[in-house]
Amino acid sequence: MQHTSPQLLSIGTALPPNKISQDDVMAVLERARGKALPLRMEQILRNSGIAQRYLAMPTDYYLGPRGWADRSRIYAQVSAELFQQAVDNALVIAGKTAADIGQIVFVSTTGTMTPSLPSQMLHAMGFSADVRTVPVFGYGCAGGVIGLSIASDLHCAAPDRDVLLVCLELCSMAYDHVQMEKKDLVATALFADGCAAAVIGKGQGASLSAFAQHVWPDSVDMMGWDVGDTGFDLVLARDIPAFVTRDFAPFADGFLAAQGLAKADLAEPACHPGGGRVVDALAQYFGDELSVTRQVLRDHGNMSSPTVLFVLKALLEAEPLKGPTLLTALGPGFTGALGLIQP
Repeated sequence: MQHTSPQLLSIGTALPPNKISQDDVMAVLERARGKALPLRMEQILRNSGIAQRYLAMPTDYYLGPRGWADRSRIYAQVSAELFQQAVDNALVIAGKTAADIGQIVFVSTTGTMTPSLPSQMLHAMGFSADVRTVPVFGYGCAGGVIGLSIASDLHCAAPDRDVLLVCLELCSMAYDHVQMEKKDLVATALFADGCAAAVIGKGQGASLSAFAQHVWPDSVDMMGWDVGDTGFDLVLARDIPAFVTRDFAPFADGFLAAQGLAKADLAEPACHPGGGRVVDALAQYFGDELSVTRQVLRDHGNMSSPTVLFVLKALLEAEPLKGPTLLTALGPGFTGALGLIQP
């Protein structure tokens, strides 16, 4: 049996309360190191394309030692608050209630809970006890596009009830800021916290048309986690902007060709920004300034998986989609994820 493409009925977002500017980040890093930042690191901070971000905790919290138990406690507490805010927002926009949801896809790579967070939220938020919950861990920054793909497939398989996608990351809680190696300084300059929820089903909205995913060989060391003594240790080893030009571009070309499209046919893409240099590489590929992607990066930083949904929400709120819209993201694996939505 064939089903029509599911629609993206709404996107809701939520942010933690602790806002920090990039200038404040530089001051905090200098205080933590006890000396001025190296010139090269100061340039990275200033060229990140980020003006401000939101964090789960006040900045002083991150300067002290933090073990697994403490990180997990705060992840559970703050995640529950953001989950409820973003989901409530998405349901209201879609004109739905929790009882309308048949499946929940929950994407997060910066913390983990058992039972999963959506399972723990079912009763309090009014979801049915027979809702299927699908926790997805490990895709990092690619998780937003991949989560949409999973939600789309699940709705096609069981179209009688809507699917809820929640992408939630507390990047600031995940890795150890005390180490202050170069990769940790880069991460501190980029990553942020946030949550986005989307309702997928039948109704009025952009159609989720097609998705693709690709993992490149011998690329495991590009991005991911090592398990350290106090939590996750960041793996961030290669030049991702160069990877966009060399490897990601042919993947995107092939995907568009398979859909009978060229880059010139697209409306402004919704890209996971990564960082300023990654956006520059994507903009060069698309021949598009990617102004909305840059705006989200500037105002929110790299929130990992929710970021592309923040971009898509901003695009949809600015004006009706003018044509096919491509979603792009890169994450651990090293994985490329693409999605196509149609007006």
